[in-house]
Amino acid sequence: MFGFDPPKSIKAEVFAEVPAAFRVPSRKAPAPTRLAASGTTLEGPCFDKDGNLFFTDIPNGRIFMARPDGSTDLFFEYDGEPNGLKFDRDGTLVIADHHLGILRLDPVGKVLSTVVTGPMKERFKGVNDLTFSLQGDLYFTDQGATGMNDPSGRVYKLSADGRLETVIGNVPSPNGLALNPTETVLFVAATRSSSIWIVPLDPMGEVSRVGIFARLPGGGPDGMTADTGGNLAVAHPSLSTVWLFSPKGLPIFKIQPREGAHLTNIVYGGSDRRSLFITDGENFCVWRAEMSVPG
Repeated sequence: MFGFDPPKSIKAEVFAEVPAAFRVPSRKAPAPTRLAASGTTLEGPCFDKDGNLFFTDIPNGRIFMARPDGSTDLFFEYDGEPNGLKFDRDGTLVIADHHLGILRLDPVGKVLSTVVTGPMKERFKGVNDLTFSLQGDLYFTDQGATGMNDPSGRVYKLSADGRLETVIGNVPSPNGLALNPTETVLFVAATRSSSIWIVPLDPMGEVSRVGIFARLPGGGPDGMTADTGGNLAVAHPSLSTVWLFSPKGLPIFKIQPREGAHLTNIVYGGSDRRSLFITDGENFCVWRAEMSVPG
C-alpha cells in the first residue's frame, strides 16, 4: 500500500484590499446569462510589466489595480462580467468575460474591444479563465452552466494568427487552466467533477490521452498556476485552501489563510516570482504567500 506525507502548511498575509467604498452588492438584476452573485466576487489576478496586480470583481464589471505596495484603486468599470485576466506580449489586457466573450482592454487609453464571441455562428456558453503560451497562443475555458448532467464545456485555443480551435469539448464545468513549464501538458480544472484533468499536447499542439491528474474533496477546483519546477498550485474555494501538487499529482503544501475564505484564483509575482497571490471574494482582499520555488 502506497502512502505519502500530509501536505505542509504555508502561511499567508493580506497583500491588498478592495477599498471599502466598492464593497457593495451587485447593482445588476439577475438574468439567465448573468452570474447569480450577491456581492463582490474577486477573480483573475495577473501582473503587468511594472509589477502592478490586476484582478476582477465579476458581477459588478470591475477591474482593480493593486500597486506593489498593496494600495488599491478601481482601474476600469464596464457593463460586463470579467473573470480571467492576462496581459499579452504587447501589454494589452485580455479579459475572459462570462457574458461577452474574449475582450481586449488598452490599459493606457482604456478602450475596450471584442476579440471573439464564439466559434463559427455560435456564442460561447460563458468563458471563464485563460492563459497564454510562450508562442502567444491563448488557451481559455468555456464553462457556462455545464456540469455532470451536461458535460459539454470546452477548452479553446486562439492561435496567435487568429485561428480558433477546440482543444477538448466534453468537460463538466471547465474552469481554471495552466500550462506546465515545457508546455507539453495543459491542466484543466473540471470543477463539477471535483477533479483536475491533464491534457497532453504534442509538438503540434494536438491532444491525446486526456486523463485525471488529481481529485479534490468537498467541491471542485478553481484557478490554477504552475511554478518552474512543474508543481501545480490550485485554488479550492469550498475548503478555503490553495493546494500545491507535485508534478506527480501529490499534495505537498497547503495554504489556508482564514476559515471561510473564498479563494478563487492565484498568480505568482514579486521581484523573484516566489510570492503567490490569492484572490478572496469573501474577505474583499488578495492574500500573499511566500513559496520556495518561483512561478
